Amino acid sequence: MRMMISFAALFLSVVLLQLSTGGVGPLDVLSGTELGFSRQQIGFLGSAHFFGFFLGCWFAPRLMGSVGHSRAFAAFTAAGSIGLIAHMMIINPYAWALMRVGAGLCVAGCFTVVEAWLQAKVTNETRGRAMGTYRMMDMAGSLGAQTLIGFLAPADYISYNMLAIVCCAALLPITLTKVQQPETPKSPRLRPALAYKRSPLAAAGVVVAALSSASFRMVGPIYGQEVGLSAGQIAWFLAAFILGGAVAQIPVGWLADKYDRRKVLIWLSVAAIFSCAVTVFAAGTGVTGILLSAGVFGLTTYPIYSVAAAHAHDFAASDERVELSAALMFWFAMGAIAAPYGASVLIDIYGPTALFAMLAAGHAVLIVFGIARMRAGRAATRRTRFVAALRTSFTVGRLTGRSREDDPRE
Repeated sequence: MRMMISFAALFLSVVLLQLSTGGVGPLDVLSGTELGFSRQQIGFLGSAHFFGFFLGCWFAPRLMGSVGHSRAFAAFTAAGSIGLIAHMMIINPYAWALMRVGAGLCVAGCFTVVEAWLQAKVTNETRGRAMGTYRMMDMAGSLGAQTLIGFLAPADYISYNMLAIVCCAALLPITLTKVQQPETPKSPRLRPALAYKRSPLAAAGVVVAALSSASFRMVGPIYGQEVGLSAGQIAWFLAAFILGGAVAQIPVGWLADKYDRRKVLIWLSVAAIFSCAVTVFAAGTGVTGILLSAGVFGLTTYPIYSVAAAHAHDFAASDERVELSAALMFWFAMGAIAAPYGASVLIDIYGPTALFAMLAAGHAVLIVFGIARMRAGRAATRRTRFVAALRTSFTVGRLTGRSREDDPRE
């Protein structure tokens, strides 16, 4: 219990960070629309965010090694806060894209610090409780950020200033804690090819997971506007997606541990295609139908990353787990960088339903590739435990690595 209390400052910082940086994406969509930005420019903002996220994942361990955990956290938080405050000072989509790089840098950098801190302090006895609480705080912050959008006026300095204040507030718990900051861990080598070598299907799975998650979270508000949702309803639309994903983790994890994970991935993609169709047809059924369809979409798409990661770790040696987690995150980041801009271009040309047509096509490719992989080889002879993987930094593998022990039932 004393160990968990010592983590309270870290978890509070996580919640505040998610509340601020998680709200800027949908707020930018609503603000950009009001200011006359094109859909492609709005989609480019989402891609810029994930480009900053990739840079943060890459450089955060090195900065942390140079200046320490607390100072690195402060530096990344400052980058995010500056980007938020500057939004209404320069009304230009490309300047905003640069600011969103700062927001993405802040997210990846701060989560790298938090996860390195947790990894240094947890023991095998406290690891499960620490990870479970960490996931709950992360999810609570994400849900809160989406609902917050309903109360923030778009294209308003006060709205961005409020998010910046919350982002700055994330500094207080982690910098004022009396807990001794840990020694800096050695940063993992980034070997993107490792993910494909261990499991081509897993590498494809995390790219498709990025396609779904990044497109929906960064471009989904455009779809919501097109089908007649208000700002408050768009907030619940995005929150329903995250809530559906949270609900899915336990039952999908049970299925992934019991059955061939390749089949689970394939059937998740089949269900995702169905949920894409449901979401499109629900556009004419009213607000309740649209919100329920978003929840179903999250239910079928959100767990794909975790299942793909578990499948990849089935083929990895124990000393490869950290680097494999980093490699999977690399491919997720690559997919997330491309997805929002590509989705916005398709919406601009073909209309809002093109978003879900693109997502359905991505899952169809994963189905075909999954079937091909099943014919090419057998399932893993040893199984690791399913872990509801966080997509936060390249160092998250240090926290989940020991949770993926060989399942004694196999």
